[in-house]
Amino acid sequence: QVQLEESGGGLVQPGGSLRLSCAASGSIFKFNTMGWYRQAPGKQRELVAFKTTYGTTNYADSLRGRFTISRDNAKNTVYLQMNSLKPEDTAVYYCNLFQNNRDYWGQGTQVTVSS
Repeated sequence: QVQLEESGGGLVQPGGSLRLSCAASGSIFKFNTMGWYRQAPGKQRELVAFKTTYGTTNYADSLRGRFTISRDNAKNTVYLQMNSLKPEDTAVYYCNLFQNNRDYWGQGTQVTVSS
């Protein structure tokens, strides 16, 4: 079994920054993909970014340049640095781990961008 624990969400003003963290525990395979998705009210869940154990990275095109994903393989932890935040970035952000053809999800952390 795999558990994902997210932290770092909150309220931030437009133009501000936040850093999300997600620590995975349990039966973690040597090779996996960890990433972030988000879901705004009334919208479908969408990919933000992911990063594999070996460093392959992908971003949603609209977020490239403002968001940066990183990970610490030794700690099974993935981070999302979010800069120049906009009100439209308001959403619940979910951590995802994909391994052995299976998805695991965190409970989600709320990010609200508002003045």
